[in-house]
Amino acid sequence: MTKLLAMSGSLRAVSMNKSVLEACSQLVPAGVSVSLYAGLAGLPPFNPDLDGDNPPKKIVALRKQVGAADGLIISCPEYAHGIPGSFKNMLDWLVSCIEFPGKPVLLINTSPHSERITPLLMEVLMTMSAHVVTSASLTLPLKGKKLDADGIAKSAEFGAPLRAGLASFVDGINAV
Repeated sequence: MTKLLAMSGSLRAVSMNKSVLEACSQLVPAGVSVSLYAGLAGLPPFNPDLDGDNPPKKIVALRKQVGAADGLIISCPEYAHGIPGSFKNMLDWLVSCIEFPGKPVLLINTSPHSERITPLLMEVLMTMSAHVVTSASLTLPLKGKKLDADGIAKSAEFGAPLRAGLASFVDGINAV
């Protein structure tokens, strides 16, 4: 079983980023599971002084989930031409952990107008030694659409390319 951890950069209760990640669980190939990381809002602010032998419990839990995953799916909005602070905070907590380097990452952008988020995330993730699978990463023009996860998954316009991107990502993980 290939295990993927989906991480939304949005804290909104109803978010297109979260919906597209939920749709992923319906579209992955057989033998693949997707779990959604739900702890973003509760993470403490990054503090290198706390990142020693006994980091905060929520950080230990985050790192454990990342370590247990064969790959990460990230869908993150762009705020003020940048990475949302809460999501960047989470990434900062992962910088020095042993679970993250080499981790395959699939990036999904839900708004073609958010032109900066993918290059910004790629810069940070590559600095963190992630393996961003650019051939599988995609932008879906979901902004302004009134679709939930089921609607995205069942849509020929969005479900088909998402399914193809996920299959390519999983193939890349399994080829390693």
